[in-house]
Amino acid sequence: MSDTKKSSGPAVVKTVRSYASRAVWVIALIAALALAIGALLIALDANQSNTLVAFVLDAADVADLGLFSRENGIKQFGGEDAATKNALFNWGIGALAWLIVGRIVAGFIRP
Repeated sequence: MSDTKKSSGPAVVKTVRSYASRAVWVIALIAALALAIGALLIALDANQSNTLVAFVLDAADVADLGLFSRENGIKQFGGEDAATKNALFNWGIGALAWLIVGRIVAGFIRP
């Protein structure tokens, strides 16, 4: 007789929902981190020709979903240091939105 355990249907569904919840939260966390680090790099006037800096800024541009864009986001600043202000404000709000929505969606999925 074999001692292997067989998973019941509800237990499998619970496990899948648990992993899906974690995946959603990790995706939201990565997107929020990309936006936050991207805003920090803009504020520090990092060398955008650097491969790592360019990668983070490109990831942040994808994560902003166009709604929290530096160029055409929720709020646009003018004058001196407008690019820094736009990045800090719009990407900061975007990072918060990713964290809040990610936590809510993960909570709905979690068993």
